[in-house]
Amino acid sequence: MTKEPAHRAPDDNQSPPEPSGRDRLLASLKRPSTRGQITAAVLLAVVGFASVVQVQTNQRNDDYEGMREADLVQLLNSLSGAAQRAENEIAQLEQTRSSLRSDTDVRAATLEQARRQATVLGILAGTLPAVGPGIVVEVKDPEDSVGINQMLDGLEELRNAGAEAIELNGTVRVVAQTALEDGDGGIVVDGRKIAPPYTIEVIGEPQTLSTALTIPGGFIADVEGPDVGGAVTVEEVGEVEIATLAEPREPRYAEPVDRE
Repeated sequence: MTKEPAHRAPDDNQSPPEPSGRDRLLASLKRPSTRGQITAAVLLAVVGFASVVQVQTNQRNDDYEGMREADLVQLLNSLSGAAQRAENEIAQLEQTRSSLRSDTDVRAATLEQARRQATVLGILAGTLPAVGPGIVVEVKDPEDSVGINQMLDGLEELRNAGAEAIELNGTVRVVAQTALEDGDGGIVVDGRKIAPPYTIEVIGEPQTLSTALTIPGGFIADVEGPDVGGAVTVEEVGEVEIATLAEPREPRYAEPVDRE
C-alpha cells in the first residue's frame, strides 16, 4: 500500500512575495493623490520635457558634426556675408532716416521763415492788424487850417523815426501808397474824408517817435505856429492797437526781379 505524501501546513512565519515596481506604481495611482504625488508628477514632466529638448538639440548638433571642414568654412563665410549685408542695410536705412530728418528740419525752418516774413510784410503793408508800444497824437484844428502839407510832414517824420504802423482817426491805415488830398473841412485820405480833431496812432519806439515830432521847425512847431493856430499833444503808451486794414493794390508798373 502506497503512502500518500502528507500535506504540509502553511507556515505562518513565511513572508508574502514583494510586489513589483509596476504593482507599486498602479497601487500609488489608485490611492488618493497627495501633495507629494503631485510634486513628483510635475518633476517627472519637467524632466521628460528637458530630455526631449536635449535630444532635439543633440540631433541638430549632429548635423554640423557630420559636415566637412570645407563645408563648415563655407557656411561660416555665408553667415558672415549675411551679417555684413544686414549691417550695410541698417547703415543705409539710418542714413536715409537722417536725410529725411534733415530735409524735414530744413522745410520746417524755411516755412517758419516764410511765415515770419509774411507777417512782417503784412504789418508794413497794412494788410494785418498790429499791436505794440508807441504814441497817440491828438491834433486840434479850431481854424480848420491843418492841411495835407502839415499832415504829410508829420507822417514823414514818424516814418523816418521807425514807425511800423500808422492809423488816422481809427478809420484809415497809412501805408506806402496812401494818398492825401485837401478837403472841405478836413483831409481826404485814400478817398475817405477825415475831419478834425485828428488822432494819429503809431506803433514804434515811443520816445524816438515823440522826439521826432518835436524837432525845431517840424510837425508840432508848424501846427502850433501862428499860421495854423492848432494844438498838438503826444502821449507815449505801452500798447497801441491798430485794427484798420488797407486794401492791397496790384502794382501797375513794377514787376518782381527773377534772381535765377
